[in-house]
Amino acid sequence: MIVDRVSFALAHSGRLVETEIRRALAERGLRLSHAHVLGVLAARERLSQQALIEELKVDPSVLVTLLNTLEDDGLIARQRDPADRRRHVVEISPRGVELVAEVDSAVRAVEDRLFDGLDEREVAVLHRLLDRVKGADTATCDD
Repeated sequence: MIVDRVSFALAHSGRLVETEIRRALAERGLRLSHAHVLGVLAARERLSQQALIEELKVDPSVLVTLLNTLEDDGLIARQRDPADRRRHVVEISPRGVELVAEVDSAVRAVEDRLFDGLDEREVAVLHRLLDRVKGADTATCDD
């Protein structure tokens, strides 16, 4: 029966988790796609726009729209690469770094609530299993 299928349970759980994450982000003025970009930049500090496109697997026009919003909010800065004036380099601002830390804490609180019935080992196993299901190259920055 369909409701007993693991994919059905995963889709339902995913919707619940996404709703909670979106709510936590919205309280901080962010959309999921913005948080994704900021998270990548926080981890890597500075990337070319092309590298971001490849990492996030997003259309260039979508990325430009996201970066425009993040730049207008003072969360990132874009500048021409001095070594190659055709390229733009994107880096997270100090304000962006602070916001990522705040968002990380908020997401951790959501996870603590949602995964309350699981111990650390079970959460780690769940994470590994989900990574295997989604594959290494399927993450995108779509909202």
